[in-house]
Amino acid sequence: MTTVHDFPEKSGSASNATAKVLSDRAEGEAYVASVCFKHGPPRLLGVELEFTVHYADEPARPLDPDDLATALGPHTPRTLRPDSPALPLPAGSPLSLEPGCQVEISAQPQTTLRHLDAVVSADLAHLETLLSAQGLYLGDTGIDGHRAPVRKLGTPRYAAMERRFAPMGDGGATMMCSTAGLQICVDAGEVDDLPLRWAAVHALGPPLLATFANSRIHAGRDTGHASARWLAVMNTERARTRSAESDRDPAGDWARRILDTPLMVLPRQDDGSWDAPPALTFADWIEGRETGLGRPTEDDLAYHLTTMFTPVRPQGYLEIRYLDAQPAARWLHPVALLTALLAHPSTVDKVLGLCEPVVGRWECAARFGLADKVIATVASEVVDLGCAELGVTGLPPETISEISEGVQSLVHGSRSHQS
Repeated sequence: MTTVHDFPEKSGSASNATAKVLSDRAEGEAYVASVCFKHGPPRLLGVELEFTVHYADEPARPLDPDDLATALGPHTPRTLRPDSPALPLPAGSPLSLEPGCQVEISAQPQTTLRHLDAVVSADLAHLETLLSAQGLYLGDTGIDGHRAPVRKLGTPRYAAMERRFAPMGDGGATMMCSTAGLQICVDAGEVDDLPLRWAAVHALGPPLLATFANSRIHAGRDTGHASARWLAVMNTERARTRSAESDRDPAGDWARRILDTPLMVLPRQDDGSWDAPPALTFADWIEGRETGLGRPTEDDLAYHLTTMFTPVRPQGYLEIRYLDAQPAARWLHPVALLTALLAHPSTVDKVLGLCEPVVGRWECAARFGLADKVIATVASEVVDLGCAELGVTGLPPETISEISEGVQSLVHGSRSHQS
């Protein structure tokens, strides 16, 4: 990542009296392209780890937010305790919460995967110690295997999201309150390399989603799907969850899409409700099609960007969001594999060739995972390529061997279960 965003508090307002007012659509698109795609040599790596939280003696017991706040102490996010100092974990990772009180470690970006491993491992161990002292533990799947979705955080943003998604089915509530993902952050790269790099991280989606699918059991029920988590994401609002459709002009395509996406929440309203006017796109707002809101600013547009839940979300860097959470002891496996697959342009070219048969097969990957023969074949080839390149990660040989064996077992052990 060539830049590091100071992300706004997810429940905070984007309004700023000194922010620049957007005069027309072209100005809005230029802003999006400039902040979402920062160019330069790939240099930094980051990761965000989400986990459901459970009682050790009764995993299906509803989580009491007070118990979680007691466990986290001074690290408690302000979305749960507004007066908390919200200190980062000892190695520097900020801690945040999703609406169902899933915890999220957002590691500071590092220049090497070895350094990232050290930071995340230290902060993850500290978090597990804090939770254990209060009889809590981190879930090891990408969806709550024991409990139905219940919103625990009372922020205006999450309340508005809940109301918005409710008519669309149960996907929104499940995504918000029951799911846990593993998000990998990589630099966008040089401007000339961006189209292929952008295409590669999307093309890798179906085979890697299937390889690391880890969310079949939800609320005590076998959903029958390899990644019930990703299906929940897809079943919210297509305008903000569908994958990119073009790789010719990533920045321009993304900017146009953002302006044409309806507002999900509107923080600047004074009545306490953040519900956005129905079907109002950001472009509509710029063009004055909704009276009484005033003109939008760059801060409003920056906040609108946080309401996109695409498989890959550009934030100056590329945030790869399609992977299910892994057991805490194996979070490094997909991160190392993806890092190796993106390390060199020549490897990226091979990735695009291998993944061509499954490009865009997101729903198939989520439903059937490696039981689908075509996806399983591509996943096996991708894993073989990535494991052969793991040396570029700079990880110790014993760690590389462990990761290679673990990932290979996922794809090659799946063949007997294909249909």
